[in-house]
Amino acid sequence: MSISRFTVMLLLAFLATTPAHQIFAAGESVRITIGSKSFTESVILGDMLSHLAQRTGIEASHQRQLGGTRVLWNALLGGEIDAYPEYTGTLMKETLVKENLQTEVQLKQTLAARGLRMTRPLGFNNSYAIGMKEALAERLGLRKISDLRDHPELVFGFGNEFMDRADGWPGLQQRYQLPHHNVRGLDHDLAYRGIESGTLHVTDLYVTDAEITYYNLRTLEDDLGYFPAYNAVILYRADLEQRAPEAVALFKRLASRIDAQAMRELNARVKLNGAAEAVVAASFLEDNLALDIDLEVKTAWQRFWRHTREHLVLVGISLSAAILVAIPLGIVAARYARLGQIVLGIAGIIQTIPSLALFVFLIPLLGIGGPPAVVALFLYSLLPIIRNTHAGIRDISPAIVESAKALGLPSRARLRIVELPLATGAILAGIKTSAVINVGTATLAALIGAGGYGQPILTGIRLDDIGLILQGAVPAAMLALLVQGVFELVERRLSP
Repeated sequence: MSISRFTVMLLLAFLATTPAHQIFAAGESVRITIGSKSFTESVILGDMLSHLAQRTGIEASHQRQLGGTRVLWNALLGGEIDAYPEYTGTLMKETLVKENLQTEVQLKQTLAARGLRMTRPLGFNNSYAIGMKEALAERLGLRKISDLRDHPELVFGFGNEFMDRADGWPGLQQRYQLPHHNVRGLDHDLAYRGIESGTLHVTDLYVTDAEITYYNLRTLEDDLGYFPAYNAVILYRADLEQRAPEAVALFKRLASRIDAQAMRELNARVKLNGAAEAVVAASFLEDNLALDIDLEVKTAWQRFWRHTREHLVLVGISLSAAILVAIPLGIVAARYARLGQIVLGIAGIIQTIPSLALFVFLIPLLGIGGPPAVVALFLYSLLPIIRNTHAGIRDISPAIVESAKALGLPSRARLRIVELPLATGAILAGIKTSAVINVGTATLAALIGAGGYGQPILTGIRLDDIGLILQGAVPAAMLALLVQGVFELVERRLSP
C-alpha cells in the first residue's frame, strides 16, 4: 500500500471519529456539543446537560475536561461547543473583568451582546476559598485569611489557573498584603496530595469539593470579602434557543435544583466512591427531575479500543503528513546549503515550542478536537525527518555522486537511484524518532478534546486514580515501543 493511499485511509478514519460539529457547518439533524472544564464538578454538570439534550432526541456529545476557563469561553464564542457549566464570579471577575460588571443583570446584557445566554443559578455558590489542614491551622491559631500574614514560612500551592486569574492569587495577595513568596502552581487535584503529604500547607479550594471533609481541611474565613459569589449557571449560545428549544428548556429546569450539599455529595460519589460521572449525573436527573435517562455505560474494553482508535488516527495522520512533507524538505535542505539552514532553523524553532502551548495556540485557528491536535503533532514530527534526510544525503561520499554524474544520470535520476537508497537508513531513523515522539506527545491532545490515551490519564489525575492513569500510560508506552520495533525492522530490511 502506498503512503498516499494509507494517508487517505487514515484521514477517512479521522473524519469518522471527529465530532460532527467539527466537520459540517450545517446538517439536517440537530447536533449540539457540551463542554466541561477539567475538574469533577464541571464534568458531572456537563454530563447532565448531555443527558438532557439526548432526552429530547438530539444528537449530543460531551467534550470532557477541555481545560481552563479561557479554552471553554473561546470555544463557545467560536461555535466549537454550544453550552458549558460556568460560574457568575468567574464571568464577572475573570472572563469579562474589563467590563467592570457589578450585577447579574449587567452580566446577562453583556453576554447577550456576544450572542450568549445564561440560565438562572442552579442553586449553589461554588466559591473559591483558602484552606489548610485542620490540625495545622489549629496549632498555629489560623482562622482567617488575614491570619496568614504572620506566617510567611508557610508553603502555598495553588491550581495553575488560580495562579494567574484576575480573581486569583495576585489579587488575593494584594488585598491581604500576604508576604509569601514560596508559592507553587500545580494541578488543582494534585494540590490535595501535597496538603496531605505536608509538602504544601495552604491551597485554594472549591467550597463544594468533597476533599475538604475527606482530608479534614479548615476553610479560612475570607474576612476582607475578596471572593465574589460564584453561582453555578449554564452558559449557552443564543442560537441554541432556535436550534434546540426543548434542550434549552430542560437546561433551565436545573435552576435552583442543586444546592451546595447536593453538589458536594455528587462530587463525593465520583471522587471518593469511584462512580462514573455519567452515572451520577443520570441518577440525579432521575431523582430530581423525574426523567428517565437511557444511559449506555461502555465497558472497559470498549473505552480502551475507542482510545486506541483515536490515538492511532492522531498519530497516523500527523506522521504520514510529516513524512510526505519532511522528506522533500530534507532533500531541498541537502541540495541548497543556504536554504537548508533556513529550513532546519524553522523546524528547530517549532520543536522548541512547548507542546501544550502549541496545542492551545492552534485552538483559535482550528477549534478544539482532532484538527488542532493533528496539526500540532505534524509540526512536531518534522524536525527529526528533515534533519536525518538532510544528513543522510549530505553524508554520501562525493566520489559516488561524481560517478553517478559521470554516467550521465540527471539530477532526479541520481536522487532516485543513488542518493535516496543510500540515505534510507538515516531517513528511517528520523521517521522512527518522530513516530516515538508523536506517540508520547499525542497523549496531551486529550486536553483539547481530541481523545486518545491521554483521556484516561487526565481523568486518573483528576480522580487521583492510579489505575486510570495506567490505563492510558501503559498502552501509550507499549505503542511507542511497538512503533520503534516496527521501524527498526523496516530499517534492517531496506537499508543497503
